[in-house]
Amino acid sequence: MKRLRERARVLRDVRTFFDARGFLEVQTPVVVPSPGLDLHLDAFEVAGGDRGAPRWLGTSPEYQMKRLLADGWERIYQIGPCFRRNEVGERHNPEFTMLEWYRAGSGVEDMRRDTEQLVAAGAGGAVRLGERVVNTRPPICTMSVCEAFQRFAGWTEEATLEAAAHDEDRYFRALVEAIEPAIETLDHALFLVDYPATQASLARRKPDDPRLAERFELYVAGVELCNGFGELVDAAEQRARLEHDRAARRSHGLPVYPIDERFLTALSRVPPSGGNALGLDRLVALACGTTRIADVVAFTADEL
Repeated sequence: MKRLRERARVLRDVRTFFDARGFLEVQTPVVVPSPGLDLHLDAFEVAGGDRGAPRWLGTSPEYQMKRLLADGWERIYQIGPCFRRNEVGERHNPEFTMLEWYRAGSGVEDMRRDTEQLVAAGAGGAVRLGERVVNTRPPICTMSVCEAFQRFAGWTEEATLEAAAHDEDRYFRALVEAIEPAIETLDHALFLVDYPATQASLARRKPDDPRLAERFELYVAGVELCNGFGELVDAAEQRARLEHDRAARRSHGLPVYPIDERFLTALSRVPPSGGNALGLDRLVALACGTTRIADVVAFTADEL
């Protein structure tokens, strides 16, 4: 039976969490002029865009929320639907609910602190999956991506960075076949941090090691819950990265979406900030003692 009452409880708790910390809940458009250029995300095009301009269902509210940061809003969060093609499975649905929040004047440490406190509140300090108990109490352990590849796949730091930059198929194969299965066996939540800079097109590089980016993901019982950044706010560098992503999509025969020029124009006015995008359906599922999001949504795509 779907746990809709528990879902409603988690939604209330999330809003209470952010409201108590001085965040403003916002709502940005679902139909957007650019759905992002990530090589691994495909969007749904909306027929008959306004005045003939193409439009897509948003894969994330990131661009518009950063424009709000540029307008002076310092702490904002949003709970809303996002849409991604070809994402179906135990932990995926083409339409899903994203919780996304931003802090002006903050970095990845603040975002990780928010995240571990939020998850502890939503899951009660532990996730129970049958007889298995996974600790989610703060402070949550961290491990760098290079350390994880060394520990679980036997790769050197140099090999990891080289594959991330020049052989993504090999990099992701190791991530999916060796790293993530090992993380899934841990009896505690884990922040995977310090991603190769080539794997974080919207995050800023680490000042003390530009080979790496200020990006983190949180894993609980093998479920990847979120994707957080120390945000890149250099408009020129961001444009270069987006152009690189467009070229990569073109070379793979994928749809090539426009660059959101209003987002880039606003970016020069965004202060140093941290942001995080968390899959709310996945958090609710874990709070309910399952990893299947079908158990905690009213209808999956297959049920429509």
